[in-house]
Amino acid sequence: MPTLLSVFGINPFRIGGQEAFARELSLQLDQSGWKSVLCFAGAPMGHVREYLSLPNVVLEVLDRPEQVHRGSLAGLSKLLRLHRPKILHLYYTGFVGPYPWLARLHGVRHVFFTDQSSRPSAYSPKRAPLWKRGLVRVINYPITRVVCASGFGHRCMTTLNLLPADRFTVIYNAVDLDRARPSAERAASFRRKYGISDGIFLVTQVSWIIPEKGSVDLLEAARILKDAHQPVHFALVGEGDYRSEYTRRAVEMGVDDCVTWTGLVEDPFSEGVYDAADIVCQVSRWEELFGYVIAEAMAYAKPVLATQVGGIPELVQDGETGYLVPRGDAAQIADRIVRLAGDAELRARMGQAGRRVAEEKFDVRKNVAQLMALYGISAGRVPSNAS
Repeated sequence: MPTLLSVFGINPFRIGGQEAFARELSLQLDQSGWKSVLCFAGAPMGHVREYLSLPNVVLEVLDRPEQVHRGSLAGLSKLLRLHRPKILHLYYTGFVGPYPWLARLHGVRHVFFTDQSSRPSAYSPKRAPLWKRGLVRVINYPITRVVCASGFGHRCMTTLNLLPADRFTVIYNAVDLDRARPSAERAASFRRKYGISDGIFLVTQVSWIIPEKGSVDLLEAARILKDAHQPVHFALVGEGDYRSEYTRRAVEMGVDDCVTWTGLVEDPFSEGVYDAADIVCQVSRWEELFGYVIAEAMAYAKPVLATQVGGIPELVQDGETGYLVPRGDAAQIADRIVRLAGDAELRARMGQAGRRVAEEKFDVRKNVAQLMALYGISAGRVPSNAS
């Protein structure tokens, strides 16, 4: 049985976009007669392991694959000898490194790399110096193709000119639309669990609790709305190094009674995160490469309030599927929330428009089928016609 080895430099701690992608990829590989070896930086546990475990799947662990070190090189060599894959695909491992050459030395026919890296705030791509272009082309010569998760990512990578432009292609990140089915029961369960009133307007952001995700801007928007006596509640779903600091700041700002910190939610779909939300935010400050949360919210027919950064304007059509605001502009965030809170018809219209975009661009079955075609593997599952 031919084998694809996918190496992810992440810990699969929840059923999120990357885990849904890995599962769909394995399903389509199975229907084409391929084995799928899914290798992560940590072992998937509990429901996540169960979700990823399919008849053709082998789960492996590689110590810190995002960092090139003796252990990662030895570990990858061992996996390559054990599974003898025809294709190696690297995710979250760093664009420049020895893994592609190591794979070729072990007889791997094709090496793929997916760029999932967001860029710093106000990042502007520039052509790399001549010496760097030459060096990287030698180091990355074995790479067959580079997959970019957005047009923004494609522009960043091709502008650097570190590989010939024809080696880059865009395949959007995607969502399992079959799992994105609204449920009033899940919505009520989520609100009950976190003590959020059924009648209050709920603004939700699912993200790491870090400065780059604009968490403080949401707190400032909450302060503005509270001062204006607007009955709005915020749910910040996720964990991060700044959660304790931001929780204290919410108290200092006097908004702790209208902000709920859920911590990590293992499966936002099954636990009702999107069902309960009236609108979903992604108010990032850095240049977000894609924004899985945006695609997930659109799949649930929720209006999206996001910032004009990175690849986000490719996802959110301002005034049609949601609103775009400048990064760090809490006043405009608050203003758009008020507009959406006061117009249920507008929310419904934007939500349905977003769902149509998700079906067209962010369906995981269709987008994995694009990747399978890039691999040169015959088509697996028939793309869904979700509606």
